[in-house]
Amino acid sequence: MDRQQDISIRRAVSADAAAIAAIYNGYVETTIISFETEPVSVGEMAQRIADRLTRYDWLVAEHEGRLIGYAYYGQFRTRAAYDHVVESTVYIAEDAIRLGVGRRLYAELLNSAQNKGFREIIGVIALPNDASEQLHERMGFTLVGRLPKVGHKFGRYIDVSFWQWSLPDASEDLTENHPEETR
Repeated sequence: MDRQQDISIRRAVSADAAAIAAIYNGYVETTIISFETEPVSVGEMAQRIADRLTRYDWLVAEHEGRLIGYAYYGQFRTRAAYDHVVESTVYIAEDAIRLGVGRRLYAELLNSAQNKGFREIIGVIALPNDASEQLHERMGFTLVGRLPKVGHKFGRYIDVSFWQWSLPDASEDLTENHPEETR
């Protein structure tokens, strides 16, 4: 696949579930990048897509009619105080890695999150994963923390890094909307 060839980004639909599951299950079965340990069925993937699209977003990248990557965001934590924060995920087909697909997907995902009113996006990366860390850094995320040995897969403990992207014009002044917080 040539870098110059046309790659299109669009919103996912349920018919994408098989291609998405095929990409994702490769990561599940052979890497520590996903902490899932069992492959995800096409039906389960279709349900995950439908669930995310009710409030969040799920995007896919295509090249010549073939799905080569996807990205989505969803709930970060369940408490209402986190409602302005989402967690993001990007997966790229093995033969499309390092072609700029991740950057294109992430740029569209950040726009979608902003348009839906989210102001913070959290990326969670199982380590080591230099490519994902470089992608997050290029997209303007900041490394905000590392949790050692919180994952366990393939007989070993795995560290996780947390990366945060903040809406560029987000106001840090909470007193404007909540004056009681200054008392």
